[in-house]
Amino acid sequence: MERPKVIFLDAVGTLFGVKGSVGEIYSQIAQEFGVQVPPDTLNKAFIQSFKASSPPIFPGAEQQDIPQREFDWWLQIACHTFERAGVLPQFSDFSAFFSELYIHFGTAEPWFIYPDVLASLVNWQGLGIQLGIISNFDSRLYSVLQDLQLREFFSSITISTQVGAAKPDRQIFLTALEKHNCPPELAWHIGDSIKEDYHGAKAVGLRGIWINRNGK
Repeated sequence: MERPKVIFLDAVGTLFGVKGSVGEIYSQIAQEFGVQVPPDTLNKAFIQSFKASSPPIFPGAEQQDIPQREFDWWLQIACHTFERAGVLPQFSDFSAFFSELYIHFGTAEPWFIYPDVLASLVNWQGLGIQLGIISNFDSRLYSVLQDLQLREFFSSITISTQVGAAKPDRQIFLTALEKHNCPPELAWHIGDSIKEDYHGAKAVGLRGIWINRNGK
């Protein structure tokens, strides 16, 4: 097998994951604002709200406007999550709660690095393989990677909100390839979503590799 010029990786669910669950973190911070709701209830509501939302892409948006668009996108998901859980009216200041929640997910605190990640990155870097990230996360990814001490491994970071296309759309893969001046056949993409990562990459001509983090 020919060694790739570039290996791209997904971020959330591939490099790092949420400690516990999103519902647990939402519940914990909600308690600080006087709202009690079971983590499992919030987690189910979050998954439903997230799946029902449109991808975080903002075609035509000015670059300086994207952080606010990202914030608003996640605000809607959080609102819908607590609506589904039936506790949204209990907040006296949902905006203050959400601001704290949003900042929290931009730090290392709610995340953990998967055990196989560091050794793999060091190995690939030692072989002279370029590394990049292709993610449907938002611009908080930069600060999360920095806080997790992963940023130095990657020479490119390509995220959907800045490209205006989300995986499995071919445009986000093509944009990432252009950053490395690399043809698709010399690149791999590793991710935990069969649809977004594996099939998305293969459709553009990259070698798609699915990583099964949940043992499914």
